[in-house]
Amino acid sequence: MSDLPNYEVYAIRYATRASKRSDNFVGGDPHDGPMPLDYYVWAAIGPDRSYVIDTGFTAEIAAKRKRDYLRCPIEALKLLGLDPTAITDVILTHLHYDHVGNFDKLPAANFHLQETEMHYAVGRYMRYKKLQHSYEIEDVVGMVRANYAGRVNFYDGAAELSPGITIHPAPGHSAGLQFVRVHTKRGWVVLASDVTHFYENMEAYKPYVTAFHIGNMLEGFDKLRAAAPSPQHIVPGHDPLVMQRYKAPRPDLDGIVVRLDEPPNA
Repeated sequence: MSDLPNYEVYAIRYATRASKRSDNFVGGDPHDGPMPLDYYVWAAIGPDRSYVIDTGFTAEIAAKRKRDYLRCPIEALKLLGLDPTAITDVILTHLHYDHVGNFDKLPAANFHLQETEMHYAVGRYMRYKKLQHSYEIEDVVGMVRANYAGRVNFYDGAAELSPGITIHPAPGHSAGLQFVRVHTKRGWVVLASDVTHFYENMEAYKPYVTAFHIGNMLEGFDKLRAAAPSPQHIVPGHDPLVMQRYKAPRPDLDGIVVRLDEPPNA
């Protein structure tokens, strides 16, 4: 453990959407109050190598899908001292529209993806509008082109990408979803992405409404717990509480970026 590098880990909030509790749980919710979603990308900055986790969506897709776009997530990487044109490693947790857009703004990047997700995104299930709705066809085609260019690294299961960075499949929300585990000064931080959208999905075992396989989604909550030193080391993919529980790295980034390798607020 002592030989592993410690990464700094950040969540960048780039968009938001108004929604209700009934929008976020299979079967709805008897107390149907507001429960908005935030949209994030993440960065793991190491002493020798850095990773970007997911790439968000564009302003055009935000307008199309009626999301409140706050900033370009790729441009926002510059707030952390990262040059988008020089980033070499991008982990794509899956290929839904809010996780793979803007890939073309990272010209030097190789993409790390579960092979199952690519098969799913171009396979037989995409004939169904309920499932294809979560994808943008140009993003998927873009990843196919990137693969033809030798820029996609495919995985069949868990893998160590480099010391202190591991990926773990947890299908359910999509067929090839994965989460990321990052070694930090407070131990392993688990970036859940859409394995759990909100803290409450995982804590109450209440699956999110967008699901390919609900049983796998429920098992995904267990996988997150098994991979983390404690529940406080798990960071959900869309919960506005992340911005409240963690601190901004500096005052000018308040409401934009929070630092995840430091303990959450008491």
